[in-house]
Amino acid sequence: MKTKICGISDSETLKYLTKHTNSPGYIGFIVNYQKSKRFVEYHKLKELLKVDKNNSKYVAVLVQPDENILKKIKDLPFDYYQIYDCNLAELKFIKKNYNRKIIVAITVKDQNDVVKYMEYNEIADIILFDSKGYEKSVSFDHQLIKNLKINKELMLAGNIQIGDNIENFKEIADILDISGGLETSGLKDITKINFFLNKVKQINDEA
Repeated sequence: MKTKICGISDSETLKYLTKHTNSPGYIGFIVNYQKSKRFVEYHKLKELLKVDKNNSKYVAVLVQPDENILKKIKDLPFDYYQIYDCNLAELKFIKKNYNRKIIVAITVKDQNDVVKYMEYNEIADIILFDSKGYEKSVSFDHQLIKNLKINKELMLAGNIQIGDNIENFKEIADILDISGGLETSGLKDITKINFFLNKVKQINDEA
């Protein structure tokens, strides 16, 4: 099981992540969704991304991105675009014109939402199942996706907490995506980050 830590907005935390012995496979930045308290304004983002990513992949989190933001960030060192609320044609356009790997985000309330991934399977490099909370930490029933057999890596998000039985997620997901669960009073907490990264490493070693 790989890890993704999302909502990074300061260089101190980012440097800690990229230099960690068990650094996350993916690090996410909120690029265009201003409702999120973790949103990073473009000029700050540009500076932030100068931090050497080392073994991690940088992910731009985008909600219905328009041509303006896509052009603005096209030269930034993102490996993946994690995209919410775009149709298949829009995603194909983005992948073709901006040459990035695509994480297609499927927001889930019930089983009807889960099956939507099939529409995007051809274009997605990774399928992410998330809650409908967006900027709020909201859960969904992970049992809805437990028995899915898809031919892409499956990423799981949605109010995951470090106090959860993280071992259980290994049966469901290839990549565990966590954000608010690593915060204290709205800020990323190094102690929680360290615990989470080491815990996942321990689970993987025991497998």
